[in-house]
Amino acid sequence: MTAIDLGRPVSGDVVELILEDHRRFEALLRDLRDSTSDRDAVRRAFATLHVAHAEAEEKHVYPKLRRTDAITGHEAEHGEEEHAEGHQTLLAVLELKGTDTQAFDDAVEELAELVNHHLTEEELTILNPAREEVGERVREELGEAFAIERNRQIDDGCGTLTNVRRIVAAARKAGVLDGEEDEGGDESGED
Repeated sequence: MTAIDLGRPVSGDVVELILEDHRRFEALLRDLRDSTSDRDAVRRAFATLHVAHAEAEEKHVYPKLRRTDAITGHEAEHGEEEHAEGHQTLLAVLELKGTDTQAFDDAVEELAELVNHHLTEEELTILNPAREEVGERVREELGEAFAIERNRQIDDGCGTLTNVRRIVAAARKAGVLDGEEDEGGDESGED
């Protein structure tokens, strides 16, 4: 197995810490597309980072930014929905047996599209307001809370297939994945 460095920040401006992870996601996606890389190790690393990052944002960053009115409730909920969609798409990548198939390439392409969309949108609608409307001290405090939760999640092995399945099932049960803007629709969670 190839060891992949996911970083281990302990403090810093939360905006910068999130951006560092965003660049890690982009690098991991490039490695997932590279047929000469250890794609199995890369998908496990990507899963770990994706879950740890999303959990830390949802537990600490989004709620604090909502309380400071830097972002709206809708923006926070939309970010959480996109995390759930990312987890669901990631699950499809994790469940594939081989990494040298067209099905794997197609699943990676879908994951890359979803994740890249989310990174762009989050940087524009959540991180820019955080930079502009939240003081440096609060961003530093938030950065420490984000880093601690992110690292705890990684240490707990958050990116396992079993855990990603659990997260996706919980999102389906909560109605987050049942349709666009909760229009009702198919209750089975099938696409």
